Amino acid sequence: MEILYQQNITVQYCFPDNNASCRKEVRTGPAYMFLFIFLSCVSVFTVFLNLLVIISISHFKQLHTPTNLLILSLAVADLLVGLFVMPVNIMLFIDSCWYFGKLACSVYSVVNNLSTAVSVCNLIFISIDRYIAISDPLLYSSRITVCKISACIILSWSFCLMYMIILMHFNELLSPSQMSFRCYGECVIYVKHSWVIANLVFSFLGPCSVILVLYSLIFKMARRQAKAVRAVINAASHKQGDNVSSSSETKAAKTLSIVIFVYLACWIPFSLSSLSVESLTSSSMVWTVFIWLIYMNSSVNPLIYGIFYQWFRESVTYIVTCRIFESSSSRLLLLPEHV
Repeated sequence: MEILYQQNITVQYCFPDNNASCRKEVRTGPAYMFLFIFLSCVSVFTVFLNLLVIISISHFKQLHTPTNLLILSLAVADLLVGLFVMPVNIMLFIDSCWYFGKLACSVYSVVNNLSTAVSVCNLIFISIDRYIAISDPLLYSSRITVCKISACIILSWSFCLMYMIILMHFNELLSPSQMSFRCYGECVIYVKHSWVIANLVFSFLGPCSVILVLYSLIFKMARRQAKAVRAVINAASHKQGDNVSSSSETKAAKTLSIVIFVYLACWIPFSLSSLSVESLTSSSMVWTVFIWLIYMNSSVNPLIYGIFYQWFRESVTYIVTCRIFESSSSRLLLLPEHV
């Protein structure tokens, strides 16, 4: 379905000297200016928060743990979204023309899909990491090491890059000479419906199933552990035990609910809409809205996996006050006992 804008749009041509040029739609007016400012703020916000996470984990040696390496990898993927993908989409939203050629369009498509795919992979690894930490806390440090997590991160980035290249190759989107355009000056991605189904399974249904199963198991084990702690504490103080277990269960429920809700809220509209049509185009306004919901997940991830940690709040204080430039600042202890 093609959406025609009849208000606040000046129809021009992307390349007036080229007869095959696309029509240029420059969207103006208060509504579009508000959206431009809002989306620009989201992009800056995404870059800023993820940079704080990256600097914190990279600089302070105390934070060089397996779990934090996964958070670092997630922040790098989300940083690509805020630094590269979001600005390009904002530009295309205001000015529909693509001025950088077919090769740049291919590169942009790879980076766009790679960043979102890696972000999902990191969410899965974080779920697995937390499951092992709760199910087998005594052997966690020996089973999950920095070297093993680093290898997993490298493999996940490599796998996602290979998957994106294969997907784009079979959709004839990788080679600029093979890419088909309706007119000169567009960067619109057309995906075959068979690959939409495959991508839906690998990028949504599979990861979503793993995350939901692992988090449900984590929640059950957290409740069992809370009951065990309550039984021990009740021997000394019945009242205190009720407070501790209740607080533990409530905190676990809130954290898991936020993770699951944000992930599903960002991906379900996009995934369901991909099944409603046989040929998909990134130029659709509805499609653009669903794509931006996924991008918003990159803005929320550092809030979920960063700001909820005390070490992140402590590290931000050092970064904002420029105390990280002091000698031996990397060896500072952000927490009395790092967890």
